[in-house]
Amino acid sequence: MEEPQKSYLNTMDLEKDEPLKSTGPQISVSEFSCHCCYDILVNPTTLNCGHSFCRHCLALWWASSKKTECPECREKWEGFPKVNILLRDAIEKLFPDAIRMRFEDIQQNNDIVQSLAAFQKYGNDQIPLAPNRGPANQQRGGGFFSGVLTALTGVAVVLLVYHWSSRESEHDLLVHKAVAKWTAEEVVLWLEQLGPWASLYRERFLSERVNGRLLLTLTEEEFSKTPYTIENSSHRRAILVELERVKALGVKPPQNLWEYKAVNPGRSLFLLYALKSSPRLSLLYLYLFDYTDTFLPFIHTICPLQEDSSGEDIVTKLLDLKEPTWKQWREFLVKYSFLPYQLIAEFAWDWLEVHYWTSRFLIINAMLLSVLELFSFWRIWSRSELKTVPQRMWSHFWKVSTQGLFVAMFWPLIPQFVCNCLFYWALYFNPIINIDLVVKELRRLETQVL
Repeated sequence: MEEPQKSYLNTMDLEKDEPLKSTGPQISVSEFSCHCCYDILVNPTTLNCGHSFCRHCLALWWASSKKTECPECREKWEGFPKVNILLRDAIEKLFPDAIRMRFEDIQQNNDIVQSLAAFQKYGNDQIPLAPNRGPANQQRGGGFFSGVLTALTGVAVVLLVYHWSSRESEHDLLVHKAVAKWTAEEVVLWLEQLGPWASLYRERFLSERVNGRLLLTLTEEEFSKTPYTIENSSHRRAILVELERVKALGVKPPQNLWEYKAVNPGRSLFLLYALKSSPRLSLLYLYLFDYTDTFLPFIHTICPLQEDSSGEDIVTKLLDLKEPTWKQWREFLVKYSFLPYQLIAEFAWDWLEVHYWTSRFLIINAMLLSVLELFSFWRIWSRSELKTVPQRMWSHFWKVSTQGLFVAMFWPLIPQFVCNCLFYWALYFNPIINIDLVVKELRRLETQVL
């Protein structure tokens, strides 16, 4: 009885070890072939119609035709095709050697690698546009963030209406009016814009009816005596420094965002968009082509000297600027290299007293752009594409330079109304758009982790 029992057990063990040989037909590679390359499927991607193709074959088809349809039955796909994980794992377990050889061939083909990268980039751009499905996604995305977007949109609309209707015409600003034609009220307006301390001397200038012509003749000695009696030497110096600038220009120099926009409409629009897309190149542009009027006040605002950390307002600090010290340059270059958007946020923070809501929008936008830049670096690092960084930087440089040249050439032909629309859109609505982009990047990262 022991001999038959042992042979029966051995037979059962053989059946367990070799189920395919004993119970079913052999599975061939041709049953898992792609209908594009007629080779074994690599990263099989199944479309809505049910047909499956190698992912790189689908990428090559999309790159050549620019059509979102099945290469076999021509049915359009919805969303972005994904790899069929179950089919991929089964093929890799059944035919590991064939898959390994195919992977080596694919990685050595530059056309395939570029097509896959372009196809994936297309998919990443499509993901934010895809609707959220299921109550869980709607609950996560439609609660807090939708309320924030609605609130910011409301504030942006109010600010836009205010600046469009209530603010005085740009042509009526003192930056466009010769100082010799200023009235006494306009001289007082110029004086008050030097800082809160200037309100102490408002009544004295009004009582003497100091107009533009008289202002140009005043000296430091006259300011120190009656009827002006400006005893504070720092106040006298600030007034004289600004008066010298007025004499040199013939008009009031711009001292806030709206005056700068009135004097330099094209440059302000260009800088607003350039600082958003390429802050490092924009700051380099200011250093090379607008050092005294813009870059010097900028670096002294974000990297102040320790002795300048007094209670003076921002306008007073920027009246008489010297060359930056090496400590200021060191601090600036570190932030410039790693946190360029923080420089913009710090600059806007120092102007909160002058531009209350506008500065807050700029700070929020700078923080969001920093997060988006961090996501971009993370994406490059996770995909092992660090070698492509120099090429990306070079192509980005040419892109920004071409756009700047295009704007400079066609700027005289662009209506002022269109320029104002673009300016206020970038100023008040870009932060709202960037909040949405950050939320979608977080969801995408969460999906990848899960």
